[in-house]
Parts: sequence; structure tokens; C-alpha cells
Amino acid sequence: MKIYNGFFLGLILTNCVVFHSCAANHVGEAIEQKQKEGQLQSPKTYTISSAAALNALKLEPGDKVIMKAGEWKSQLINFKAKGTAENPITLVAETKGGVVLSGNSNLKIDGEWLIVDGLSFKDGYSLKDDVVVFSRTSSHNRLTNTSIENYNPNDKTVDYKWVSLYGVNNRVDHCSIIGKTHQGTTLVVWLDDKPNYHQIDHNYFGPRPELGVNGGESIRIGTSTYSMNDSYTTVENNIFDKCDGEIEIISIKSGHNKITNNLFYECAGTVTFRHGNNSEVSDNYFVGNNKTNSGGVRIIGENQKVFRNYLYQIAGRTLRSAISVMNAYEKPELNGYWQVKNAAIEDNIIVGCREAFVLGAGRDSDKTVAPDGLTIVNNYVINPVTLLVVLDEPKNMKMQNNQVEGASIVAGFVKMGSDLQLSDGIWQKRTALKTPFWLNTLIGPEWKKDNRSFIFK
Repeated sequence: MKIYNGFFLGLILTNCVVFHSCAANHVGEAIEQKQKEGQLQSPKTYTISSAAALNALKLEPGDKVIMKAGEWKSQLINFKAKGTAENPITLVAETKGGVVLSGNSNLKIDGEWLIVDGLSFKDGYSLKDDVVVFSRTSSHNRLTNTSIENYNPNDKTVDYKWVSLYGVNNRVDHCSIIGKTHQGTTLVVWLDDKPNYHQIDHNYFGPRPELGVNGGESIRIGTSTYSMNDSYTTVENNIFDKCDGEIEIISIKSGHNKITNNLFYECAGTVTFRHGNNSEVSDNYFVGNNKTNSGGVRIIGENQKVFRNYLYQIAGRTLRSAISVMNAYEKPELNGYWQVKNAAIEDNIIVGCREAFVLGAGRDSDKTVAPDGLTIVNNYVINPVTLLVVLDEPKNMKMQNNQVEGASIVAGFVKMGSDLQLSDGIWQKRTALKTPFWLNTLIGPEWKKDNRSFIFK
């Protein structure tokens, strides 16, 4: 019996050794196969000359697609792929600005971690779709260093957008967007049931003439339907130059957005908290130069913040004053005027404006509800034509320590002290001097040099 048991024990041990050896070989082969696959899947570079060629590619993380320089007429570019944070997929012009998308061309960005760089849209118009669309399922994509200029149909009543941002965590930066003359907002952030965290920065929004009807905003963040949802979109370090499309240069129609450190130069309009709550407009420069209908900030909704903005020679009145706080409807619909509650207006510098503050703006037989919980403190006002207009008395208002020079002192204001000094032609707080961003920062595409001059007249 011992001999029998020993035989089987030896057989089992032998099988274990063989199995272990085989398993080790299999693991080694698997590692070797993975290494071969890694070599086979190393990033590739493709050069294409048509949209059809792009559609034929099966792109992998890290791949680069070069669009040959020249005119791409009526090409529908569908950039669909999935990169990764470490290895995004890029679609780039062979020569920056040298790929001209004309005729009825447009671009759809549909995927994850995709970068489009260096394109130029001009000498054409879209037939039905928006010019550039980030798809509803897109995320972490980027449009950069690109120009859209005068891409208009003959019929100005045709409505399409030049850039539509769907999806989440997408970015538009260092682009030049000039000369939209037809119906439809220039750039729209579209919302659904969840925040989208988009970034719009370092772009040049060039002149847009007055449209004459609603729908001529340069940027709209949200819609009335989703206005009580949060977007968390950031708009910063952009230049808006003579954007006169309508009264709203930027129309905020959602919650928790930040409009910061932008230049609004001679724009006949305002940054408007149109719908939604909890957004912020801070550290911006509004340079009106006494242009007709130039405006500053218009406040509607709850918990809005207006901090540290510089407003210079704003010529607009009431709804287009330097800072306009609106009256509201008694029972507003989503697309109506909601009551201003708990707005904070602090540390703004207002110079040479026609009306520095208007409270209860727009009051009429429908807009009868005055602001509630308004805070106006620590602002500076120099040489206003009119310091304060009260069309309806706000409830629970805190107005104190606002400094004024060149106007009669009223309640809530004191004589100007020595807090301010001129620096780079701008009145600034001595304790917080800074160089305006457009003097030392690249705005717009690196390859496109527009003749820009931003003078404080």
C-alpha cells in the first residue's frame, strides 16, 4: 500500500511541476503578445486631403491626423474617436491657418480627448447644421487656434450657431470668431440634466453688428428650459470687441457660471444674468468709451455676485447702465424675469459712466417685484453723470462704504479716499495692481494677427 501511495504522490508532484511550467510559459507568452500589441498600436500619423479620408481611419489614442494645406470646399468633417487623457487624438492643419474650410463645410467633434488645431472657416456658410458642434456624448475635447470669419448666408434670417457646445468638460480656446451677421447666437453652451463644466478662454470675439431682433448674443450659457440647472461653465481671458448683436453680449441662463477677467470693448450690450442662480461676474473690464448703448452688468435671479469689475464710460441707461438691478414678475414662467435675491455688488470701480447704479430697472405694470437682500458695498465711483437711480426701493438692502468723487454724497456713499491710483491707464486699488491681461497674453490664434487697438478714450 505504501508503494501504491508513493507512486500517486510522485505522479501528482510531477503534474504540478509540469502545470506550473506550462502556466509560466503561458504568462510569458501573454506578456510577449502584449508587448507586440503595444508595438503594433504605437501612435500613428496620417495625412489626409478630404473628409472621406478621415472617415476611413480607425484612430487609436495618441494618433495624429494632418489635414493638407489648401482649400477644403464643402467638406463635412466628422472627427469621431476616443483618445485618453495621456494620449489624446489630434486633428491638425498642416500649416496653421492654411486649411481653409469654405463652401458649406462644417465640423463635428464626437468622442473623448480629441483636439482640433489650426483650422480656418471662411468664404462660406452652413446649409443646416451649426458650423462647429461638440456632440452630446463628447467629453474632454478641445477646439483651439482656429478661426471662423464672416461665415454667413445671404439670408440673415437663417438661424444657425457658429459653435455649439454639448457634452461635458469641453474647451474652446485661442480662437478668432468674427463677423456673424445672421440670426442665432455665436456660441452656445447647451444644457441637459447634469452640469457640463465647459471652458471658453483666450478667444477673440470680433465685431458683430446689431441684429435688430432677439438672438444676437455672442455667448449664451443654457436655455430657459434648463435655466434652474447648473452648468459650471467658465468664460475667462476673452476679448469681446464691438459685439453689438443685441442687448445681451453674454446671456447666462443657468447656474454656477463664472465670467471673469474678460475685456468688453465698445460693446452695445451687457453681461446679463438672464436666468438661473449662483453665478459670478468678476474682474472684467467694460470699456464703453461713451459709445451709444454700451452697457455693463444686468442682474436678475438669486445669489448673483458682481465683484471687482472695471466699468469705464458706459453710456447706456436703465437696463444698459453700468450696474443694473432689475425688477421681476410676480409669478414668472421659466422664460420670465425672476426676482433678484441676495445679490452682492462689491469692489467695482465705475468711471465716467452715465448711470452708475440703477435699482428696480425695468419696472412697469408687469415687473412689480423689487429686489430683496441687495448688498452694495465698497465700490468706487468717479465722475458719474448720475450716481444712483432708484426706480423701485429694494427690500433689506445693505448699501455702505461706497466711495465717490465728482458727485453729491447720498446715503450709502462717502467721499473718495486715496485707495486708487492710475496704472496702465486704469484706476486700480493701490494694494492690488495688475497688468490688464490683453497686454501680455496671447488672445486668439497664434497664426492670425488682427489689427486690434483697445484705447481708453
